[in-house]
Amino acid sequence: MAFATDAPGGASGTARGLESFSYDDAVVRKFMLATLVWGFVGMLVGLIVAIQLVAPVAHDLTLMGGRPFAFLKPVLEPIYSIEWLSFGRLRPLHTNAVIFAFAGNAIFCAVYYSTQRLCKTRMFSDLLSNLHFWGWQAIIVSAALTLPLGLTQGKEYAELIWPIDIAIAVVWVGFFGVNFFGTLLRRRERHLYVALWFYIATIVTVAVLHVFNSLAIPAGLTQSYPVYAGVQDAFVQWWYGHNAVAFFLTTPFLGLMYYFLPKAAEKPVFSYRLSIIHFWSLVFIYIWAGPHHLHYTALPAWASTLGMLFSLMLWMPSWGGMINGLLTLRGAWNKVAAEPVLKFFVVGVTFYGMSTFEGPMLSIKSVNSLSHYTDWTIGHVHAGALGWNGFMAFGMIYWLLPRLFQTTLWSKALAEWHFWIGTIGIFIYWISMYAAGITQGLMWRAFDQTGVLVYPDFVETVMRLMPMYVFRVIGGALFLGGVVMLAINYFMTWRTRPARYEVSLVQAAPLHDYKAPRAPASGLENVIPIARRADVFFQLNWHRRWEGLPVRFTVWVVIAIVAASAFEFIPTWIVEANRPSIASVTPYTPLEQYGRDIYVSEGCYTCHSQMVRPMRHETERYGQYSMAGEFVYDHPFQWGSRRIGPDLHREGGARSHVWHLDHFDNPRAVVQDSIMPRYSHLLTQDIDFGAMEKRVSALAMIGVPYGEALKDVEGAARAQAAQISAEMVEQGGPDGMQDKAIIALIAYVQRLGTDINKVAPAEAGQ
Repeated sequence: MAFATDAPGGASGTARGLESFSYDDAVVRKFMLATLVWGFVGMLVGLIVAIQLVAPVAHDLTLMGGRPFAFLKPVLEPIYSIEWLSFGRLRPLHTNAVIFAFAGNAIFCAVYYSTQRLCKTRMFSDLLSNLHFWGWQAIIVSAALTLPLGLTQGKEYAELIWPIDIAIAVVWVGFFGVNFFGTLLRRRERHLYVALWFYIATIVTVAVLHVFNSLAIPAGLTQSYPVYAGVQDAFVQWWYGHNAVAFFLTTPFLGLMYYFLPKAAEKPVFSYRLSIIHFWSLVFIYIWAGPHHLHYTALPAWASTLGMLFSLMLWMPSWGGMINGLLTLRGAWNKVAAEPVLKFFVVGVTFYGMSTFEGPMLSIKSVNSLSHYTDWTIGHVHAGALGWNGFMAFGMIYWLLPRLFQTTLWSKALAEWHFWIGTIGIFIYWISMYAAGITQGLMWRAFDQTGVLVYPDFVETVMRLMPMYVFRVIGGALFLGGVVMLAINYFMTWRTRPARYEVSLVQAAPLHDYKAPRAPASGLENVIPIARRADVFFQLNWHRRWEGLPVRFTVWVVIAIVAASAFEFIPTWIVEANRPSIASVTPYTPLEQYGRDIYVSEGCYTCHSQMVRPMRHETERYGQYSMAGEFVYDHPFQWGSRRIGPDLHREGGARSHVWHLDHFDNPRAVVQDSIMPRYSHLLTQDIDFGAMEKRVSALAMIGVPYGEALKDVEGAARAQAAQISAEMVEQGGPDGMQDKAIIALIAYVQRLGTDINKVAPAEAGQ
């Protein structure tokens, strides 16, 4: 049963007792259109932020030392003069739009189309299908409005504020989950085809990830603080972040592959047994791998080492899926040459294989010490997002267009052009980011013969990347151009649709009480030769039983992901050595916390880290390495995952208040080659002193020991703001800034990393 037919198992083949029904393709058409629209929007925003890094100031548009590109000034001027179009606010919008809007709608399109046909039934509820569609689009629109406004939780891939988090849980579990599992329970096909296994794993795991990573205490309608702090928050975030890639961008697209690739090739899946091994090993192993994102940080070494080991083990099951996909095309490569749909699928699956080889390689500590915080990681994730997710989605859309619109594809030639333009765009992007990442890593760690850093000025390493950043813009523009070609093909195909869609009736026999086949007799191994015992096992009768029992199948998936998560989580919470404290570390003052909220709101973590790793080139450049006990009051943690700017964890006290004021107002006034956006609006924006008490109270609820400070939050904040403003005047700065948001941000930046100066590392117990 290794083939992707509409009835892979065939209970519907009986001659009597047939039931007539139709499929709901209207909701599939909606999700397909949303995939295209949000894909264009998400990639357009990505192109904008790529341009921002190449031309940071519209008044000084020079490219690789060439002549000014003055003709771009009218287009780019708004990008640098409007606060909600800054890099720190648009970059989370880009990632959320591509992951949850583009890829998310592609997933739903695939699930709603294939599940109905694999289960031989209409979706459980048309109402839930439509609530799911409109609810998800409302969530996306909410994200598109809140993120540019600076309303964020500051956690990568989980930035959306708490009311939207609740909406996501309702739509995902209450609408999508109930609709999907209700469909499984009312199916007319006994056998759960392999694509459905991956959909099951996706739905239950994403629900668990989202709920546990989103646990927070609200401090207002748009403000909240995660219940986890510092090291624990980092651990939970990358348990979520890595597995969001695993169970939102991998498993559902594998389900898409297992259904649509065999259908397009008109060939059975290469190996049913391999699909079983692929599925269960992937589900069990993937959930352990998240800590490899935190090598050489303040996370306990055992946790990151465990993450590395399981990441290395991921290579084989991942390639099992790639092999199963590519070998499905055996004997059909002539079709690949002729059909653009199969070209998209082949390149998509190939990029899956490349990305899942590179991922385990990057998890190796020695490799990660070079790659982490560099653009190498950016190249890696875009190879997966553009090559794997993008091309699989495009291939699916091209295959669905004539079937859902009941006509022929408008232009096969334009689809071919889309494939080649998109492929070239991916490779230009991919290679340029690899070059940039390796260049960064090597420059950061370069010492001369006297033991001195060769590039002590961080901005010099950034300037060396500008040619690669230009090529990234070119590659992204080509890929976006391919999306435009798809949009044209989509629209022109839609125009040739019939006046009314023909609703085809399907007939299938109802599913009676399913009695699974008995497993081999328990004594059989005593009478068969050893050489045949493995063959009996690999008949996989036990798995065939599960495939007819969706509830049991789902329970085993939940056990697999929860057991792995608990094994990592529990020691982090209950073993005291994993939760060190430092006596001199105290909570942020109300003003500093308000400034920290501004830092998070502006998306500063998208460019700066706050984690000095215990490596000589880092301690020489930034100072004392970061210790776990320094982050116990950080809600959320701000270790970052990329450095376009220098690390900030030891920034406190390194420069004057006036320097920071000038730097935020116009970065190029103090660092000539800076590509940081301007934050002039903070010099005129007033501090909301009245909001501080609610924020501090929320933090106190989750264990931050404010004590007596809670009695006069506003008074303490005003006093500290007045003091910083007075010191600024003494340093030659402007007067009257004590009520402005910039003062709070400066208070936070000047606090960073200073607690550890009060105590020696040995006394800290680190």
